[in-house]
Amino acid sequence: MELHEEGMAMDRLTEKFFARGMQFIAANRDRPFFLLLTLTAPHVPLDPHPDHAGRSAAAEYGDVVEEIDACMGRLFAQLKQLGIDNDTLVILTSDNGPWWEGSAGGLRDRKGGAGWEGGYRVPFIARQPGRIPGGLVNDGIAMNIDLLPTLTAWTGAQPAAARLDGKDITPLLTVRGAASPHDELVLFINEDVAALRTQRWKYVVRSHYRTYEAPLDAAGRVDWAVLVDMENDPGESYDVSSKHPDVLADMTARVAKARAEFEPLKTAKPG
Repeated sequence: MELHEEGMAMDRLTEKFFARGMQFIAANRDRPFFLLLTLTAPHVPLDPHPDHAGRSAAAEYGDVVEEIDACMGRLFAQLKQLGIDNDTLVILTSDNGPWWEGSAGGLRDRKGGAGWEGGYRVPFIARQPGRIPGGLVNDGIAMNIDLLPTLTAWTGAQPAAARLDGKDITPLLTVRGAASPHDELVLFINEDVAALRTQRWKYVVRSHYRTYEAPLDAAGRVDWAVLVDMENDPGESYDVSSKHPDVLADMTARVAKARAEFEPLKTAKPG
């Protein structure tokens, strides 16, 4: 591991991240490598490179996104120039939805909004010419926890001995119409279960209102928790619990099971 301490000019930071990443790729082109290129952009503060400043109709946020796009283009060009384009899997994704700025694409709420899709659903773009079919789109549910088992299977490495919550999603990346390996995904707000998602249904049990974190299914609260039909209501506008009591019972049981599993693992509070 190398640690570097350098002067920081925010408008050159993305450029510097990519330059260091591409240096690593060039140095390791003749052997298998793993690179996690974690950018600060488009997180605040928004300081686009001078070559991109003022160019986007979406102001500084758009400028930094366009800068990332241009840097990705240079990275792909490097892979081709080094002759390792067909042997390199590239994944572009994020850890959460938009915060102060950016679009959630019509989804409800944003980062920090507890159980709603806008804070969780993010782009996931995977590229490896010759192995991933161009233009393939899959709506099967998946999570960033799936990256480790997927990369292990993708490279033929030995799977981890520890129990993993993630699953190998190779079929989602390579086969049109492949189903998700997940029966459900548990969504958290900090260490509390905020929602539970299956392919079609979602049960939201925590939300935020102004400064108040609202546990929607707390004792004594009737008809606060929200059952959403994600197939017909991707914007999560309506609670359809009364129309699907069997689904509500199933999702309620799933949430109870998730809490029983994860609450004992919560950080102990002092005092």
